[in-house]
Amino acid sequence: MTDSGSSHIAESAVIGDGTKIGKFCVIEEDVSIGSNCQLGHHVVIHRGSSIGSNVRIDDNSVIGKEPMRAANSAVTKEQQLEPSKIGENCIIGTNVVIYRGCVLGEKVLAADLATIRENVTIGDYTIVGRNVAIENYCKIGQRCKLETDVYITAYSELEDFVFVAPCAATSNDNFVGRTKERFKHFKGVTIRRGGRIGTNATILPGKVIGEDTLVAAGAVVTKDTPPRKIVIGSPARELRDVPPEQLLENQE
Repeated sequence: MTDSGSSHIAESAVIGDGTKIGKFCVIEEDVSIGSNCQLGHHVVIHRGSSIGSNVRIDDNSVIGKEPMRAANSAVTKEQQLEPSKIGENCIIGTNVVIYRGCVLGEKVLAADLATIRENVTIGDYTIVGRNVAIENYCKIGQRCKLETDVYITAYSELEDFVFVAPCAATSNDNFVGRTKERFKHFKGVTIRRGGRIGTNATILPGKVIGEDTLVAAGAVVTKDTPPRKIVIGSPARELRDVPPEQLLENQE
């Protein structure tokens, strides 16, 4: 690595015109950074990562982190991962960690303290809120919004235009960490296009939230939900249709 002021930049790194780099940053081998980007202080970008143009990465964030594997981990695998890719016009907040093998589309916002694990894809214009955790092997669609403290468990899929309110949680292990049988049945949740999840709702492993369904605040989803319905309670039950003016097709 070469020293550029107070930062360390590998000789093989490619940095576009107009890009500004803060103090004490580390940019490893074969990193590519587009033009007119802005890196805060103490940013670390690991080897091979690709950053599009007009990207802002705030202080203390890490791009391309290698995953850690505990001896008894059920979902973290030993594997060769592709470098991280951050699309153009993204905003990455302070203390965000984006793992190797993660791909962000264009104009994605990852707010302060968010964690995005390996083998995750996130579509264009999606917002990942403050302190959100997205575990490995997840697919997040375009124009989704995950608000503060949302937890998306491994092996989940959220289609386009999904909204998840603060502190909602998902799970993927019906055996709650016991018996070897659980290793055969890990399955995250699926939220179909336009699905909405209320504050503090919980979705159990493998459940499918129907298209344009609204899961009310505090609900516990124990079975698949029909499309375009409001479900409430614990266990969640169907209440009524989603009002027409709230359906995705009727939004401007």
